[in-house]
Amino acid sequence: MPEGDTIFRTARNLGRALAGKPVTVFRSTYPMLTRFHDDTPITGQLVSSVEARGKWLLIHFSGGGTLATHMLMNGSWHIYRHGERWQQPRFNMRIVIENTQYIAVGFKVPVAEMHTAQSLARDRRFPAAAIDVLNPAFNAEDAALRIQAHGSEEIADVLLHQEVLAGVGNEFKSEICFVTGIHPFCRVAALTLPQIQSLVAASQKLLRANVLVDSGDTLVTYAGTRRHTTHESDPTASVWVYGRHGEPCRRCAEPIRRRIQGPDARVTFWCPRCQPMPDGSDVDGC
Repeated sequence: MPEGDTIFRTARNLGRALAGKPVTVFRSTYPMLTRFHDDTPITGQLVSSVEARGKWLLIHFSGGGTLATHMLMNGSWHIYRHGERWQQPRFNMRIVIENTQYIAVGFKVPVAEMHTAQSLARDRRFPAAAIDVLNPAFNAEDAALRIQAHGSEEIADVLLHQEVLAGVGNEFKSEICFVTGIHPFCRVAALTLPQIQSLVAASQKLLRANVLVDSGDTLVTYAGTRRHTTHESDPTASVWVYGRHGEPCRRCAEPIRRRIQGPDARVTFWCPRCQPMPDGSDVDGC
């Protein structure tokens, strides 16, 4: 699933291609989007801005409408010049937004909705700017308090709550716990405030590090950019624990463990030596 860094980069590139330019073509395979366009034509409107809100991507139009899309597991946005060959088959197309220079194509986008400013503000699925880890308005102190409010839950699960830290996904979850030395199955109530603050700071640092590199090229679109949470230039050593079950820890050589966690059965990775449980107990991995 695309995480907050991927959505941020996608919004940045779509903004370069679309913002400030009039829409010449809008079409979609989704009836609700088509109906909105029939009632309030998007063609002729400007794209006012494109922004990321956690894992949501919002395209704002000058007529007051906002197209909100969520990628879930397989969705992506691509940008093409007119006449350029698409990288996916046309039957994967769900949304197309064109101007005189570029064509933005939403492939396999599973969630796409049109909103007004009022409905966007009312809908609790869309995180406020102060909750989005990559937003300049993000409030770290409030984020620590939101984590503390989930005392009975395991910390790695809490990091995935988009109303707590919008933008953190499953890969970053494991990496954040590792770099802070916190066991992902530890209950929040067992953590000190400084530990919780370190988790928030690590969330900001790791996500920011994955959006700072900017080629300046409008045509850079979502293409599964490999994440880096280590400081290694070797692409095979880009993460600490995620996806490395049974491999030696990069710090202590202990084999990395893996276990399914939480109600959504997400896979979690950790090092049992670098991330001990506060009470000295252990959680078996597989």
